[in-house]
Amino acid sequence: MSLEVINKPIFATIQDMGRFSYSNIGVSNSGAMDEYSYLYANKILDNDYGTNVLEISFSNVQFKVNASTQVVITGAKCEFFINDILVNTWESHNVKSGDILKVGKILEGSRVYLSVSGGFDIKKEFGSNSTTIKENLGGIGGDKLKQGDILPFNPVLPKYKKRLHDEYLPKYTDELTLRVILCSQEENFSQEEKDKFFSNTYTITNDFNRMGCKLNGEVIKADINGIISEGIGFGAIQIPSDGQPIILLKERQTIGGYPKIGTVFSIDCFKLSQAKPNDKVRFIPISIDEAQKKLRAFYHYFR
Repeated sequence: MSLEVINKPIFATIQDMGRFSYSNIGVSNSGAMDEYSYLYANKILDNDYGTNVLEISFSNVQFKVNASTQVVITGAKCEFFINDILVNTWESHNVKSGDILKVGKILEGSRVYLSVSGGFDIKKEFGSNSTTIKENLGGIGGDKLKQGDILPFNPVLPKYKKRLHDEYLPKYTDELTLRVILCSQEENFSQEEKDKFFSNTYTITNDFNRMGCKLNGEVIKADINGIISEGIGFGAIQIPSDGQPIILLKERQTIGGYPKIGTVFSIDCFKLSQAKPNDKVRFIPISIDEAQKKLRAFYHYFR
């Protein structure tokens, strides 16, 4: 009654919506980087909101199924095989004991989500199964998956299959437009600096992981060198002394002292999570009222 890791993944972890209300003791939110793909992985299987999944960041990961269940793959466009037969992603599949699942080449995007019916039966820490390696929390031993790891689940009988309609499938490109809500610290940036920020194209650097995304492009300057360290929200855009923006993501530090020009709209952070180094990024403004309206509609659909 489990999924067994039968090869050596480069980087795969267990994730859910993350952990909240622990920033005051230095515990990061963590959670699935691409919540759009994560939430659909559970919705397709009729799983409860917040059910854990696997987040897979590199190709060629293999699992052995040890009991009957349903599985689905969402996220990055990839090759997905069941017993060496290529099958569709964003579609549920009935599998049985002895079946071999393989995530092959990742063709577009960068993060794949694998969900099983009912999720994995793993003890939560601080209210979440999300793996945060730097804090040694969640998942199995607070670490990425290793060959031989056993992921228990409750078996289910075969069910009818479901798939996501093509019009809802995300498209991954090498150019992104991210909506930004200007924050209270925008007053520390002149209109000229804000105009530069919104009119130029930035390149994603190799400094891109679950903690944040460093960009390279037009230098942006604040009229202060730093601020008193304060809490940092998901998508916050820090402007350090070199003037190159840093977008902070799921495993960001809980406090920081760089001035922030704004915050990337969280739904667009999910798109950013599927980008790769050398992809291009542009910013456009969005009002907080419009962002809140869109965000309420987004989560209402999945609950």
